[in-house]
Amino acid sequence: MGSRKKQMADTIKEEKKQVAFAKLNNCPTSPRKMRLVADLVRGERVEKALSILKFNQKEASSKLEKLLLSAIANWQSKNEEASIEDAELIVTEIRVDGGAMLKRLRPAPQGRAHRIRKRSNHVTLVVGANNNTQS
Repeated sequence: MGSRKKQMADTIKEEKKQVAFAKLNNCPTSPRKMRLVADLVRGERVEKALSILKFNQKEASSKLEKLLLSAIANWQSKNEEASIEDAELIVTEIRVDGGAMLKRLRPAPQGRAHRIRKRSNHVTLVVGANNNTQS
């Protein structure tokens, strides 16, 4: 490997060390309901996001809280020597995509049937260290 290529590989490796993510697949909640809660914590600091999710009454908030704790643990395992308080972790990205859909039939009047779609979603949460020190 050439010296420039090795340098570039090292810088990419250092950048990836500052970012950790967690994924939640096939969560049996509609994506629209999950996005309502995800929008509350997007771009927030981790401590504030955890308190928002803990005291929110929606069912999706408990699942996102668990996912955020998993992302923090993933960041901690990548950066064992650093502390979370000094790094000032923020939720850099949270993405809610539609998952598999279960299709059911419900009886309707006059011998017809209506289709019921039971939606699920996939959530990707990315946590990163805050480089600029703004309050």
